[in-house]
This record gives sequence, C-alpha cells and structure tokens, in this order.
Amino acid sequence: MVKQISWLPLKNENGRKILHLRTDPHRPWQPYTAFPEYAVPDIEVAGASKGYATFQKLISQGWQVVATHRA
Repeated sequence: MVKQISWLPLKNENGRKILHLRTDPHRPWQPYTAFPEYAVPDIEVAGASKGYATFQKLISQGWQVVATHRA
C-alpha cells in the first residue's frame, strides 16, 4: 500500500483545492472524505483548507506529500 497525499482541485469548485489521498498507485486520487478510516473532522476556522486536520494527522504518520503538478 502506498500512502500519498496531495492538494488537488475539486471539479466544479473554481479551482479550490482539497486534500486527496491515494493508497494504490493504480487507482485515481480521491478526496480525503472518501477515506473515513483516515479522515478526521475539519478545523472550524474561516478560510481553513478542507482536509487540513487530516493532512496534519497523516503527515505525522509518515504519509508522502506529492506536489499538485505531479499528482
């Protein structure tokens, strides 16, 4: 299993980026909300990125960050 995270734009959201995860290199990236086993509740702060709390958790667990342009 790979453990990769990346900030990717959501379709129909004017380029707004949210956290995406990938656990299999042969499957497409999916929003963090598609992985309830890894996601944690979002931070309730105006302007906070969707998935930032999950990002912090996964970084501390050794997940690899993949640049947007490489994902």
